Amino acid sequence: MSQLPIDAVLSPLLEQLQSRSQLILKAPPGAGKSTRLPLAILQQGGIDGRIIMLEPRRLAARNIATYLASQLGEKVGQTIGLRVRGETRISAATRLEIVTEGVMTRMLQQDPELEGIGLLIFDEFHERSIHADTSLALALEVQEALRDDLKLLVMSATLDAEALTTLMPEAGYIESEGRCYPVEHLYKTVVDSKQLLESTAQEIQNLLKSETGSMLVFLPGAGEIRRLAELLEERIGADVLVSPLYGQLSATQQQQAIMPAPQGKRKVVLATNIAETSLTIEGIRLVVDCGLERIAQWDPKTGISRLESVRIARSSAEQRAGRAGRLEPGICLRLYSEEMLARQPAVPQAEIMRADLTGLAMELAQWGCSDAGELRWLDLPPAPSLAQSRRLLQSLGAMDERYQLTEKGQQIQQLGADPRHAAILLMAKQHGAAVMTTAALLVALLEDPPRGMNNPDLHFQLNLLEAGKLPRSGQYHQRAKQHLTKLTDTKSSALSVAPEWIAPLMAAGFPDRIALSRGGDGRYQLANGQGAMLLPDEPMADEAMLVVADVVKTRQGDSRIFSAIAADGEQLQDILPHLFVEREWLDWDDKKGRLTAEKHLCCGQLVLLRTPMGEPDPAKASEALLNAVVRKGLAVLPWNNRAESLLLRARCAAEWLPELELPVMDEATLLTEAEQWLLPFMHGMKTLKALDKLDLVAALESRLGWDKAQALDAALPTHYQVPTGSRYPIRYQAGQKPALAVRMQEMFGEKSSPVIANGKVPVVLELLSPAQRPLQITQDLAAFWQGSYREVQKEMKGRYPKHVWPDDPANHAPTRKTKKYL
Repeated sequence: MSQLPIDAVLSPLLEQLQSRSQLILKAPPGAGKSTRLPLAILQQGGIDGRIIMLEPRRLAARNIATYLASQLGEKVGQTIGLRVRGETRISAATRLEIVTEGVMTRMLQQDPELEGIGLLIFDEFHERSIHADTSLALALEVQEALRDDLKLLVMSATLDAEALTTLMPEAGYIESEGRCYPVEHLYKTVVDSKQLLESTAQEIQNLLKSETGSMLVFLPGAGEIRRLAELLEERIGADVLVSPLYGQLSATQQQQAIMPAPQGKRKVVLATNIAETSLTIEGIRLVVDCGLERIAQWDPKTGISRLESVRIARSSAEQRAGRAGRLEPGICLRLYSEEMLARQPAVPQAEIMRADLTGLAMELAQWGCSDAGELRWLDLPPAPSLAQSRRLLQSLGAMDERYQLTEKGQQIQQLGADPRHAAILLMAKQHGAAVMTTAALLVALLEDPPRGMNNPDLHFQLNLLEAGKLPRSGQYHQRAKQHLTKLTDTKSSALSVAPEWIAPLMAAGFPDRIALSRGGDGRYQLANGQGAMLLPDEPMADEAMLVVADVVKTRQGDSRIFSAIAADGEQLQDILPHLFVEREWLDWDDKKGRLTAEKHLCCGQLVLLRTPMGEPDPAKASEALLNAVVRKGLAVLPWNNRAESLLLRARCAAEWLPELELPVMDEATLLTEAEQWLLPFMHGMKTLKALDKLDLVAALESRLGWDKAQALDAALPTHYQVPTGSRYPIRYQAGQKPALAVRMQEMFGEKSSPVIANGKVPVVLELLSPAQRPLQITQDLAAFWQGSYREVQKEMKGRYPKHVWPDDPANHAPTRKTKKYL
């Protein structure tokens, strides 16, 4: 075997692996950490038990397993095993398993002692997948509490060594040099982002004419890859093959992109960030990098992802460029400026900070961990996202109010699928073979949605799948059969769809995404309160009710529905009655000037049916009035100076003193939570006019709590006492420094500007003339006394000769009087 850079550190690495339980290895792409090192550990490391290596991507996992097995003259499934979603190839002879897709997390959950396993390797940890972060957090606890002999090796091409060594202070640290031929960096800025693909196509043509070798082009997503492939097919010769490479392609198509070009031909590989690490694509010496990647940014408030094309981190740009120098000197053309690259963050944001945490919430509950802070993380999972995920799990019946798994939750967890998908499978189990096969096909489709599908109707997609006409139908059928084996022992040769069950099954897993038409034109409201839309000319745009699977927030701010199924409200209510509740609704009718009462049939925040009720209970009048307040906004409340001051100060404190941990006081939150803080102070009020008597200050103070209201008053007082003893109001305004208007003579003797917020925030002084007109605005009184005060003194002495204008104002007695009374 040829020498690789990792060989230089193999000896100390294997020694440390013997003497330490934790080890961190930093080695750039091409060093051999994924290919040479695992075999060296297997053959020389003296590890007692099997080795499990976590790869964040399935394509990389398959290729590494295949390569390692070939080095031993074997097939995958012998010494080298593979476990990815939908594929397991291991045997009694397996000593090294390459795993991905949460497999390691499941192994930890099923056997926390990891019997028979001696080493866990976390490869490509810089990708910071949520699975890798979760598995490492669990493994660290296992090592500390149950298995002090278990060894952990964290490997990465680019990592924050300081953060990792803080997380694992006992770990050894080894760094390997890479082997990279010189790469020439070229920069060309694409001014108009709309012309990105056209410009990229032109630059590819130019490079192919002027340079030799094959090319790797990095693009944000599959859509751009397909469109650029179409452009290139028309413009480049038959001697150049265009090979797409992204996660949704079949294993065969991905392999075609990785393999060397046939004799006498060149290749242009169009890839997402899947090709940044772990894969060596043969023959590449040219790289074109558009500098973008597409990520899903989860919004816990809406429960909806937003797809964003973002600038890549500097570490990603470095790895992309390195692909040009793996085998010989190369060229990397960056379609952005060097200055723009310098402004980007050093490393990408970890997935755990921006992802849907529903799966993680399930894992924590299964682990018996009600507080994520009990485990050790590089980045603690964000509390709002975790809270939203737990609410979803409670709506699925999987979690109780103590964040522990219910019996249903345990069953969902055992199915080993995404919680939503597992809820679909579990419901199907109660309704017979036809429903189970429908659910198995549906979940297979939802796990890996077909790309480029113009019809969002899941019924249509499942019909294609059933007939074997959907791309990758064979893979979908294989995956569906795997789901079926977890539901029933009965073997099903033919997989068929029961169309009438698709919507109820979907509702079992997506109860928050049952959607009601908002008057046609493809506009819908989801049960979680969010709006979503289909294009008016799309199938199903006129349906009264949908259950939505895939919904994404677009750049325009709307949430676009990409896959859904038409539903019948009565059928859903019959099969899933727990999703529907009847509520009494009281409201204030502005036109009639009186209370109205209705009975509402609700599904989440959707109102499916309204039935008028008789004369409402006067005792509930204040509740109806509160609905009117929420609808009209906070402006209808009787605001006075004290209430406005309290609200402004609380909002300023949220910015200046986050350590006070005050409740959120923005208008949207106050209205959403009005029942908790406002309703108790509206007792007995039956009309809008009666609101004039509302003690708004007391209501706001009750929301803050007595202790925090006192702390707020102390840190952000309403008034400031100046040296003369006078008390003047401090003026607060959101987004601005606090201000104090006071006559200049009353500040004599004060050597520096006053500060509030526990000394953090200086008060802006508006120093007034004897006629109460502004003379100077400053937040540095000491500098003013020593500087521009002289100019003010000269002018004011002549204009106000009866008042004091001393030469040394910082040490002069303050006064409210003229010279005559001094």
